[in-house]
Amino acid sequence: MKSLLKKNKLTLIGIGIGIIGGYLYYYFIGCHSGSCAITSSPVNSMIYGAVMGGLLFNTLQDYLQKKEIKSAKTESTKTENQN
Repeated sequence: MKSLLKKNKLTLIGIGIGIIGGYLYYYFIGCHSGSCAITSSPVNSMIYGAVMGGLLFNTLQDYLQKKEIKSAKTESTKTENQN
């Protein structure tokens, strides 16, 4: 369980930020007449924010992992060339 949380830490942070952002969007900008599907309810806004935040931060997490792997390969190649 801990490894799952550690592996997806950035995605979970994105979900949390998305939930907060979704609620703030509902509170300050939302459609209070009820005609808007997403912004007329705080729950819908928070779910939408969680999904968008999770997707955004998951993409960022994948990018950072690929960059880390690439830099590790580059460093190992430099070490091999020096020997």
